[in-house]
Amino acid sequence: MNGIHDMGGMDGFGPVEHGAADESTRFHSDWEARTFALVNTVLGRTGANVDEFRHAIERIPPARYLASGYYERWLHAAQTLLIEKGILSRREIDARAGSEIAAIPVAQVAPAKPRAKNPRAKFRAGQRVRARNINPAGHTRLPRYVRGKTGVIRSDHGVYTFPDTNAHHAGEARQHVYNVGFGARELFGPAAHPRDQIVIDLWEDYLESAGSKPAARRAAKKSKTKSRAATRRKGNRHVR
Repeated sequence: MNGIHDMGGMDGFGPVEHGAADESTRFHSDWEARTFALVNTVLGRTGANVDEFRHAIERIPPARYLASGYYERWLHAAQTLLIEKGILSRREIDARAGSEIAAIPVAQVAPAKPRAKNPRAKFRAGQRVRARNINPAGHTRLPRYVRGKTGVIRSDHGVYTFPDTNAHHAGEARQHVYNVGFGARELFGPAAHPRDQIVIDLWEDYLESAGSKPAARRAAKKSKTKSRAATRRKGNRHVR
């Protein structure tokens, strides 16, 4: 969905601070570790899938989202699912949490159309594609900053469940996921370094063909130029 959580490509938030990536820095306090364990229990108890859980995080009201830390958002999403699944009441959670839990309502998503169990890939490595410019009301893993932009398929990861429908229990719609490379200038304009590239994993339904590869287009243009030159030479010989 479109919301404040989709921060890719945004600036003005300052540098990203991080420490050494080891077990001792995974959690900053004990309650974060407990929240990590709690969320896995909640998912099992409510029957919610990972995509549905991510969508619950996306539905945190913007001001609350920005004011919350990473595991605070996890806790908020877990509480939202417990309420929406009818396991706990809003009053029960508010009484224990000390603050009102609110969430943006879930959007209605149409059921996915039936698909082959092992669908054929629509795209191939080296093919130019364009990320579709869509603005879904429900869950999506298509970043806003890449929509409408052109890139090149680097590889095919295989077939995976489509998060946009799975988050709403509207079907798995399993399809190919591609590793797609986008030039930084294509995404962020001329200020970006010409050799920099952003690589993103995108589901097939997020993509559409953007024509032939640059090399193929150059070859076609070169062939057409040669053909025109040959025609001109032939005409000149005819004049003589």
